[in-house]
Amino acid sequence: MNYTLNQIQVFLKVVETGSVTKAAESLHLTQPAVSIQLKNFQDQFELPLTEIVGRKIYITDFGKEIAEVSARILEQVYAINHLTQAHKGQLFGKLKVSVVSTGKYVMPYFISDFMSKHPELELQMDVSNKLMVLESLQKNEVDFALVSVLPEKLNIEKVDLIVNKLYFIGGTSSEAGKNEKSKLALEELPLLYREKGSGTRQSMERFIERKRISVKKRMELTSNEAVKQAIIAGLGYSIMPLIGIQNEIKNQQLRIIPVKGLPIRTNWSLIWPKGKMHSPAASAFLSYLSKNKQDIIRRHFDWHQRFE
Repeated sequence: MNYTLNQIQVFLKVVETGSVTKAAESLHLTQPAVSIQLKNFQDQFELPLTEIVGRKIYITDFGKEIAEVSARILEQVYAINHLTQAHKGQLFGKLKVSVVSTGKYVMPYFISDFMSKHPELELQMDVSNKLMVLESLQKNEVDFALVSVLPEKLNIEKVDLIVNKLYFIGGTSSEAGKNEKSKLALEELPLLYREKGSGTRQSMERFIERKRISVKKRMELTSNEAVKQAIIAGLGYSIMPLIGIQNEIKNQQLRIIPVKGLPIRTNWSLIWPKGKMHSPAASAFLSYLSKNKQDIIRRHFDWHQRFE
């Protein structure tokens, strides 16, 4: 056999995308170039790797087995590259992190200086809701995931970064909680919820259930930004992470309304499957966090720490 690493990469991308066209787009190649590389790779085997049904390409059972072995080959090639760069004092490859949506206010500060020190390293950071973040972790598609609520059914290891504080938030034009003589009753106020699968929603629902509060569910929104804008517009109230509303509080667009039992406190934690073999880049990042975490918190999150 005389296949090349380039042919392996093309074949694996076709397997991943399920399409020659999408593989070409992802690899920044023309479709004919991908088709030629795929054919040259196929010519190395007597059994078919793919089959065409209608206009769709399918991977045969034999092709799936070859894909698994090919992926391991590329991993070893990347390991060789990592070792070479490591001996030169450099990190090489990708650092892949999946972040829950509100975590976009946290993760960049813990990773920016590390990336600056390793210019050959590529960062791939995906921001999504908690369910999708945990799915990418289970599929071993990422090195780490950043969550504010730890998964109950996954065996993980973790590094806690900062405390996550969730408060009851309203618009500055609202009268709720301003009069000390009137007690704030969450049952009487319209609440805005994040979508199902959100860690913020999970924390909010646990608080409401624990306090046995009967609420008016007014609206369900799919992002922290959407909830903020809805509160500012006067559509309702919500329990929100402090980390994502610094500017709105400073600009007096939002305010914290005192509620007994709040804030809810969890941790922003970087997690990974227990026993996972880290790449050199991932190992170096954990080492960096161990040495620099407190300094990062002091420089970027001092305002957050002062809130009680």
